[in-house]
Amino acid sequence: QVQLVESGGGSVQPGGSLRLSCTTSGLTLNYSAIGWFRQAPGKEREFVAAISWSGGSTYYADSVKGRFTISRDNAKNTVYLQMNSLKPEDTAVYYCAQAANTIATMSIARYDYWGQGTQVTVSS
Repeated sequence: QVQLVESGGGSVQPGGSLRLSCTTSGLTLNYSAIGWFRQAPGKEREFVAAISWSGGSTYYADSVKGRFTISRDNAKNTVYLQMNSLKPEDTAVYYCAQAANTIATMSIARYDYWGQGTQVTVSS
């Protein structure tokens, strides 16, 4: 059974930075693409970033491009989301998810396993 655990969330002022981590247990991250999604109160869950199993391909939502960076360390079974220049509109619960294959995708339907989420709050 695959379990994903997010960490690194918290409260930060606008312009600040946070680094989220997603660590798996049960099965390794190898050979699986990983995505980050977020859900703000009253809104649908939306794509943030994704990375292929090799790390060679990454995708970002337009709203975070140039500010967020996704990376992975397969030896540690961990995927990271570095978030810089945070804005109040980035406030949400952030989830990581493991895809059924190696290809990074923005499609939420392609992800089989999900973590419980970590809260990110950007406020002055």
